[in-house]
Amino acid sequence: MSTEQQQDQSAFKVKVQRFGSFLSGMIMPNIGAFIAWGLITALFIETGWWPRADFAELVGPMINYLLPILIGFTGGRLVHGIRGGVVGATVTMGVIVGADIPMFLGAMIVGPLGGWAIKQFDKLVEGKIKAGFEMLVNNFSAGIIGGFLTLVAYKLIGPAVNALTDFLAAGVQFIFDAGLLPLASIFIEPAKVLFLNNAINHGILGPLGIEQAADAGKSILFLLESNPGPGLGILLAFMIFGKGAAKQTAPGAVIIHFLGGIHEIYFPYILMKPFLLVAAIAGGASGIFTLQLFNAGLVAAPSPGSIFSILALTPKGSHIGVILAVIVATAVSFLIASLILKTSKDIAEDDLVKATEKTSSLKGKESRVAEFIQPTTTADLVQETSLANVKHIIFACDAGMGSSAMGASILRNKMKKEGLDVSVTNTAISNLPSDAEVIVTHKDLTSRAKEQSPNAYHISVDNFLNSPKYDELMEQLKK
Repeated sequence: MSTEQQQDQSAFKVKVQRFGSFLSGMIMPNIGAFIAWGLITALFIETGWWPRADFAELVGPMINYLLPILIGFTGGRLVHGIRGGVVGATVTMGVIVGADIPMFLGAMIVGPLGGWAIKQFDKLVEGKIKAGFEMLVNNFSAGIIGGFLTLVAYKLIGPAVNALTDFLAAGVQFIFDAGLLPLASIFIEPAKVLFLNNAINHGILGPLGIEQAADAGKSILFLLESNPGPGLGILLAFMIFGKGAAKQTAPGAVIIHFLGGIHEIYFPYILMKPFLLVAAIAGGASGIFTLQLFNAGLVAAPSPGSIFSILALTPKGSHIGVILAVIVATAVSFLIASLILKTSKDIAEDDLVKATEKTSSLKGKESRVAEFIQPTTTADLVQETSLANVKHIIFACDAGMGSSAMGASILRNKMKKEGLDVSVTNTAISNLPSDAEVIVTHKDLTSRAKEQSPNAYHISVDNFLNSPKYDELMEQLKK
């Protein structure tokens, strides 16, 4: 393959990953609302654990109005801040009324569209509004653009997305009726390792699953990607038959994967031996087959994919099927992975670190796996400036929820022990304020953070969980 072809493939992969990351950025901040809807559904609908007609009345309005509007607002805000969010939420109302199904796909389309439209208007009039008319122009422009796009969404986009959703749902139903759904693992498991799971999970499976859950009270689609069994089986195989660093780190990875729900922790183990994808695919397919056999599913998407989240969102009557699906997927992937590990050559000591580095390359950004597996190394502070008057430190990662939250918690505890009056928070890189004082990022993300907040003091680390730069930072703060 030529260098040009490799570059084209890499560019395409990055575009897909960014698309998946953008979709995830609309869904992840609202997962709490999805879980709230899922719990209310599981508890109070007619077939729930504690049926109550009055509480069950919340289910319809939440899925038809609350959740799509939250997605639309978040999508618009990602594009153009609060103004984009307001217009995005307004336009989302158009697709909601213009369709007769929950408009999650529609919200993912028109929310960012509304944010983009108002962003273009703001660029057009920037510096041209006379003093004293700013509020008038801002409010009426958002109202006029939002109102116009709402009408377009109602008449055109809503019905179009409705038809698209019906087509996709019919395709899924055909595959399900033909007994071919387990074959979805052939695409899903490799996609997870290549960090394309967000585009599949949040772009297709999630919206279709929610529509199914609204009709049937549950959906198998929520467990196609989030079943922890395939990854758990592979990690257990490394615990018993692995060598060196892979064997030593596997027990901790099991806890993070199965209980914490961070599935990407097992990706480097597969990348060390790509043939282990066979184990993951077989485990995933057997789990899906078990779910079909017991007609089991979840009421909402579990996020993170922890066994606790999965069990909490399992409706009445599906616990046996869901638990067996996890156990069967684990057993199948464990047996195949064990056979592969026992019959293949030993893994070199540094293969896991190399594979971990490869996950960051595939992901196109910092991976939380590196925090757990890679040895701690020092990273240079990128600037030399006095930090004596700093009052706020921001940890930033791609989503602002995983690794940055862990790093912020560690530094916050260190600050308390030293009696330093400095607030420490975490956020997504896309939400970094331009006037930030100190920003801590993984070394693979520092360049993006600098673009977002060029005037801040940037600290680049290799490991959010155990970096010597934290102690160096506190020494500078004390001066």
